[in-house]
Amino acid sequence: MKIHWTRVVVSISLFSLLTGVYADTVGGDRWSAAEIEQISSLSLRGLDALPPDPTNRVADDPRAVILGQRLFFDVRLSSNGRVSCATCHLPDREFQDGTPLASGVGATNRRTMPIAATAHSPFLFWDGRKDSQWSQALGPLESPVEHGGTRAQYAHVIAANYRADYERIFGILPNLENIPLSAGPVPDAAAAKSWEGLSDAQRNAVTGVYVNIGKAIAAYERRIQYRASRFDRYVDGLRQATGTEQSALRPDEVAGLRLFIGKANCTQCHNGPLLTNNEFHNTGVPAGRGLSADEGRLAGANSVLRDEFNCRSRWSDANRAQCAELEYLVTDAHTLQRAFKVPSLRNVAERAPYMHAGQLATLRQVLDHYNRAPEAPAGHSEVKPLRLSALELRQLEAFLRTLSGGTTAPPMLPSVTALNQNR
Repeated sequence: MKIHWTRVVVSISLFSLLTGVYADTVGGDRWSAAEIEQISSLSLRGLDALPPDPTNRVADDPRAVILGQRLFFDVRLSSNGRVSCATCHLPDREFQDGTPLASGVGATNRRTMPIAATAHSPFLFWDGRKDSQWSQALGPLESPVEHGGTRAQYAHVIAANYRADYERIFGILPNLENIPLSAGPVPDAAAAKSWEGLSDAQRNAVTGVYVNIGKAIAAYERRIQYRASRFDRYVDGLRQATGTEQSALRPDEVAGLRLFIGKANCTQCHNGPLLTNNEFHNTGVPAGRGLSADEGRLAGANSVLRDEFNCRSRWSDANRAQCAELEYLVTDAHTLQRAFKVPSLRNVAERAPYMHAGQLATLRQVLDHYNRAPEAPAGHSEVKPLRLSALELRQLEAFLRTLSGGTTAPPMLPSVTALNQNR
């Protein structure tokens, strides 16, 4: 019998148009129009432009970016002269450190969070206790187990090493002649006593410099972004029907993607171009061994309202109308207990161990956890057993590994003066 292939192809194409089914050509797999739309919503190409930060007037000042970059890597911003922001947020490790618990001048009780694309997040840290990148940057500086220093110490570092660059951005530094080398509202008794001995005007002047340090660091951090991954190239091929998706993902990775948007229900929390809803959930993660009880968002939501540097504080450059996130913040719901921030899944395969205290060592352990959905140590877990087979778990992990694309950050410049000379 003679087969009219032209008629067959036309008939298949017409069927596809009428039913909304399209072949992605990988292993004969097919996606519906609705699935292609859902998959496309996860592409990095759909990420909104860098949002403004009304709390930080220098957020988009190139001079602040350069100063913030230098401060980010400066170990003088610590009590022992050995810790910088980059100690835990290593550029060659996706701006995290690969350890279960962060370690500065002492030991912390939580995992280092990656900072790429955090400019798109309304709340920072695992518990959301900060509501801007600059206020987040200030927290570790005074933490006794992270940088361990004081705001007076840091003001003196600026005066001694960055005066010209600082003053080009923020104006004349206050007179620090009568300010102790170490003073601040910190647990260290001597530093706290020195702080109490200062006048209100002196404390305000020092705090103003301290805040500007955070705002400069935030200007740099907000430009740390994710690079496109193999998954993003696959989506490009799907949307453009170029056939390039064939070489972007293997059949097992495509099968994992189908699970990700379907049976595994991952997109309930890991959605949008950053693969996170930027919210907080109790997913039954076990408590960190040997660590004290961690209330998660329940404590963080109340903390951000009391924060000295939140959006509504005197140190913020925003007006009250621009602080809607705080106006409608829920602080007392039982669902907040042991709820932790949903991290982005971009570069997730490069960021072991996992969860807020590094409790799970591998991606497979994470998938096994969600597959079993054990009871939460406290509060109520939101997850239910997935009942995925061993093959499906391998496929899902294979897909997650396609999300690795690395990060991008501004190139190093030695100073604001160098930036001005290069213009």
